[in-house]
Amino acid sequence: MDKKKWRTAISWHFDKEAYVRGYKLKDLVGNLSFTEAIYLVLKGELPSEKEKNMLDAIFVATVEHSIAPPSVIAARAVASGGNSLHVGVGAGILAFGEAHGGALEGAMRFIQENAGKDPSQVVQQYIENGKRIPGYGHRYYKEYDPRSKRIMEIAKEIGFFGKYCQFAVDVEKEIESIKGKKLVMNVDGAIAAVVSEMGFDWRLGKGFFIIGRIPGLVAHVYEELVMEKPFSKRLDEEKEVEYLGEKPRELPEKYKRN
Repeated sequence: MDKKKWRTAISWHFDKEAYVRGYKLKDLVGNLSFTEAIYLVLKGELPSEKEKNMLDAIFVATVEHSIAPPSVIAARAVASGGNSLHVGVGAGILAFGEAHGGALEGAMRFIQENAGKDPSQVVQQYIENGKRIPGYGHRYYKEYDPRSKRIMEIAKEIGFFGKYCQFAVDVEKEIESIKGKKLVMNVDGAIAAVVSEMGFDWRLGKGFFIIGRIPGLVAHVYEELVMEKPFSKRLDEEKEVEYLGEKPRELPEKYKRN
């Protein structure tokens, strides 16, 4: 039999009945929490109580972080242009990048590829090569990221603080020791360590942030639609923009064709 173009192990219909990872969808409804269902579709198996609680904490930690991040600015600006909710939310998701939300994938890869090594040597090598260590440093938090602190506390409480989490903590200490400057483990770094302990592949990294932050983006776009007038996010050129271009000038005669 020829191999088909599309392949999936996530869901299928058997005898016109929807199944997710082998379980009837109708049996999941009313029995699984949303987090348990997310774990199932990502991992392929039902979570333990500990796994559900850990993932719950991670999603809550990422659900919202004020109006200032690029994703919220993008989402509300696009909605302000007269677009519907899903368009604004989509714009917000597209604003995720290495400096905002996207570092989670890089942090997971860094931790999973280096956790068996000497953290001092790893940090030294990154610094000597001028490479940024993903998952460390934050615009606002200089002593510690309260979200990271709480995630690590919960990981210890329920049994998900292992070699990856310890490596992440050691890297934070080594960065300060070698650079002489503290770069806090941010929420990306903490989540990266914990989901690595849970056995998730680093290529799912951005997905965890997207799943957690979408409710916040939906709330912001909805607020924009019901509280603000269209085009309300237009810049005030006099107060908010510095013009660096040429001063007004005449078009040369040879270019004038009318």
